[in-house]
Amino acid sequence: MENNKVKVILGVIGADCHAVGNKILNYAFTSAGFEVVNLGVLVPQEEFVNAAIETDAKAILVASLYGHGEIDCRGLRERCRESGLGDILLYVGGNLVVGKTDFTEVHKKFIEMGYDRVYEPGILPDQVVIDLKNDLGL
Repeated sequence: MENNKVKVILGVIGADCHAVGNKILNYAFTSAGFEVVNLGVLVPQEEFVNAAIETDAKAILVASLYGHGEIDCRGLRERCRESGLGDILLYVGGNLVVGKTDFTEVHKKFIEMGYDRVYEPGILPDQVVIDLKNDLGL
């Protein structure tokens, strides 16, 4: 039997080991009908890219909760392009920067880094699922 579910890559980038949100997102996307390849925590950029290539994923969903997302996430779009994944959807969310930076500035930085969607802390998984379905034309 062929599996027609859309595959997505999920993980917590860099040196971040916050696992609870990752498990919640995994559940939300699986329940919404996606096939989730959950890389877990402490995931380097290369692992996101390699997993997307190996599984023919349509999106990479990156979480960062320890405040260093700006550092850990920089360059991921370029890695995707270099690997032939230039059009893959890139989503990022969490506590992406250290300190109390206005989210409008954070959003702008990550969009400029090539992310398609940027989510602030406290966003409900349901909204991310809706956005992904819309962006994929599902």
